[in-house]
Amino acid sequence: MIQRPEADPQPDLVTNLECLLFVAAEAVTERRLAEALDEPVERVGEVLKQIQERYSGRRSGVHLVEIAGGWRMLSNPECAEAVAALTGHKSMERMSPAALETLAIVAYRQPVSRVEIERIRGVAAGPILRHMMELDLIRVTGREEALGRALLYGTTRFFLDRFGLRNIRDLPASLEV
Repeated sequence: MIQRPEADPQPDLVTNLECLLFVAAEAVTERRLAEALDEPVERVGEVLKQIQERYSGRRSGVHLVEIAGGWRMLSNPECAEAVAALTGHKSMERMSPAALETLAIVAYRQPVSRVEIERIRGVAAGPILRHMMELDLIRVTGREEALGRALLYGTTRFFLDRFGLRNIRDLPASLEV
């Protein structure tokens, strides 16, 4: 007669958090993780910081980062070449200087209208704004109160995630647009 092994003990909080972050497609907030694991938010936050320290304290192919208002498990940038060799994708898409300039204006001036962007850049911005919206880097955040009620643009959570920012206040302060 074959004996079944005893059931494995319940995974601990560290194991569960690592697993959830590994399978998540985007940054996950402490609140969402706490709800999923039925744990206090404060406890989850403490353990996440411990996990982050553990990964940063050793050479690893992955690390835990706090970005886009949540937490995310990411591959180590030092491994980008190996990842590209496996996936066939470059680590980052290249953006044109015009697109980066427009994106910087939106990020630093948000909410900002197309007219204001065009005044700053001196050229039409409509096609670039549409492209940035297709990439989910910017979104319409509202309308101006002035005559014409122009659309106002701001960045998205994906923008924060893509550029490794916890929130918009993490943008470098020295850039003037």
